[in-house]
Amino acid sequence: MAVYTHLSADDFARLLSHYDVGDVISSKGIAEGVSNSNWLIDTTGGRFILTMYENRVELDDLPFFLGLLDHLAAKGSPVPRTIHDRDGAPYRMMDGKAVALIEFLSGVSIDTPTPAQAEAVGIALAGLHIDAQDFPQSRANSMGLSAWRDLFGQCGKDGLASIDPALPALVADRMDFLAVHWPDHLPQSVIHADLFPDNVLMLGDEVRGLIDFYFACNDLTAYDLAVTHAAWSFTADGTFREDIATALIAGYQSRRPLTEEERDALPVLGQAAAMRFIATRAYDWLNTPADALVTRKDPMDFARRLQFYAQNGAKAFPGAFPPAAG
Repeated sequence: MAVYTHLSADDFARLLSHYDVGDVISSKGIAEGVSNSNWLIDTTGGRFILTMYENRVELDDLPFFLGLLDHLAAKGSPVPRTIHDRDGAPYRMMDGKAVALIEFLSGVSIDTPTPAQAEAVGIALAGLHIDAQDFPQSRANSMGLSAWRDLFGQCGKDGLASIDPALPALVADRMDFLAVHWPDHLPQSVIHADLFPDNVLMLGDEVRGLIDFYFACNDLTAYDLAVTHAAWSFTADGTFREDIATALIAGYQSRRPLTEEERDALPVLGQAAAMRFIATRAYDWLNTPADALVTRKDPMDFARRLQFYAQNGAKAFPGAFPPAAG
């Protein structure tokens, strides 16, 4: 369970007394997530998510993350609002750690999406990019190409080879390719950067919530689409789902059509999206303690997706490119 700090009933009552949300009825730790402690809180005023920031989130970044939620929610994007305390603060300090109260959104995460659901996610992602255009704050991507190179360096060739003998050569070859071909001239906005199915709440075919914005940053919008494509368009055994990929891109372009330059960059950005998750998964694979209550994720899952993007080029993005003449 992703609860690293114990809070008593008195702790919850004392904390929530600073908010206009009523009295605490119940609190329950949330198993999902690996970096922060999370609780589902029911009060006489409603239901909320309480997050205590334990790892990987810098205190200086919290105004960006929490302000972004408020900005997007006000624009109509399906994201949870930050609940501010009576002094207007978006977070409070408790025993030396930052805590934030977030609006609860109903819905469930989908393991095996339908094309209609994928299309809805594409529409929501495009809307997020549009709604975030005028967000006044900015944050650099802390998980960009230089961070991947650093993580691979910490893994070392021997460490990567212990995961799979072919991994060091694949990483070296494709990292060099990405460094040369990175399309940094493309349109940018604030992006989610981690929109896996477990970060989307759905009811039927409707997106009710985009959550977990703790990798959000200013970067290429087409890269964010590529990350979502890599996260949604493959089955658990690595099979490419053309129907999902087509629907995702169709949904996105119905709200925000890609430029020709963005479409041309997708094969490179698909490889970049896969490389980003190879890097973090490889590092975690080699550095997660054996007794940690976290299930390690196999980096070779995304290594195979990287190879798929490299081998298939534009064919990996059905519906993004106009059909060839003749």
